[in-house]
Amino acid sequence: MAPDSRAPQTDGQPAQHQDVRPGRETEMTPQPLTIRDDYLGSDKLTGKVALITGGDSGIGRAVAVHFAREGADVVIAYLNEDTDAEDTRRMVEAEGRRCLTWRGDLGYEERCRDLVAAVLEKFGQIDILVNNAAEQHPQPGLEQVSAEQLERTFRTNIFAQFYLTKAALPHLKADASIINTTSITAYRGSPKLLDYAATKGAILAFTRSLAAALAEKGIRVNGVAPGPIWTPLIPSTFSAEETADFGQGQPLGRAGQPADVAPSYVFLASADAAYISGQVLHPNGGEPVES
Repeated sequence: MAPDSRAPQTDGQPAQHQDVRPGRETEMTPQPLTIRDDYLGSDKLTGKVALITGGDSGIGRAVAVHFAREGADVVIAYLNEDTDAEDTRRMVEAEGRRCLTWRGDLGYEERCRDLVAAVLEKFGQIDILVNNAAEQHPQPGLEQVSAEQLERTFRTNIFAQFYLTKAALPHLKADASIINTTSITAYRGSPKLLDYAATKGAILAFTRSLAAALAEKGIRVNGVAPGPIWTPLIPSTFSAEETADFGQGQPLGRAGQPADVAPSYVFLASADAAYISGQVLHPNGGEPVES
């Protein structure tokens, strides 16, 4: 069982690496903490339908389970991690909510239209859109970032957010919420993640611009910028040695857990954030950022 985030471990994770991207949560040691046992839902999202990309594992899985505990039905879109997706579906259903899993590459506009159609066929509505799916490919310098990698990173991380939001927008009503996952790297940069950091900066600008564009419709748009969070993205993209030290330099002395991040999404999706749009929350272990 994963350690409870109320008593975080500060000595890192065992050195580990996964050769397949995207990573698999089932292969991580320790398993990420999806939701705390003491997290009590209070019907903040009852009657809502939430569409979450990258919902099979990590932050996306934690958001799906938290939303379900708050009363929402959930759709999780993922690339190809079938086992992780099925585990997430079971977790959502264990909360007494319905869950649709959808497999596909959202870097292409037609697939985003297909996903929205599948959600509407199953649930008839979309109330919350969480654009969370992302990929990263560390390189020692700009010279090693190929054209193919650059396009792939932008296609997954920001093109998909444009395409999916565009497809969902005609079906979003006033009081709907769009939440985009950006990153601390949008604010501090990352010398080995140049293309990834650039996409996360684009997501920040997209979030602020879209919030202004949709304000008259009563649709709120916000973002979450996590710091170092223990998800499958980490062992699948960094070396074993880097993974062992991951997150130890944060002021709180540890990597975050998905359960540390998901409540930010609950807040932004709920009526508690009814007067908040165009903003970004920063669950990052205590690192100050400048907007």
